Amino acid sequence: MKLFTKEQEHRLLAQGRCNAGRERSEDFKPIVKLFCPRGGATWLLSELDPEDTDIAFGLCDLGMGCPELGTVRLSELDSVRGPGGLRIERDRWFRPAKTLSAYAEEASREQRIIA
Repeated sequence: MKLFTKEQEHRLLAQGRCNAGRERSEDFKPIVKLFCPRGGATWLLSELDPEDTDIAFGLCDLGMGCPELGTVRLSELDSVRGPGGLRIERDRWFRPAKTLSAYAEEASREQRIIA
């Protein structure tokens, strides 16, 4: 499975362009939820870097109790292979209910992403 659809890629890029070079960024809802099927890692992504579309911005949780806002290189996520060849997957049923900062506040309290 691809990390995200073409439509999601266009939306991520549009939001990335909107925030590129801005001192105060727009607080968007995440567009994509990725997860590791064999562990607790989860990523809620809201933007792609318009100058390097291999870099996404969002809420990243490696399953160690300290989720944080930041960037992730998509090629690295796509290259991860676990037992039996398991890869990082996209949650096809994810529908964002709040902004990225609201998810981040909740994740900080709960020490994990709840989405």
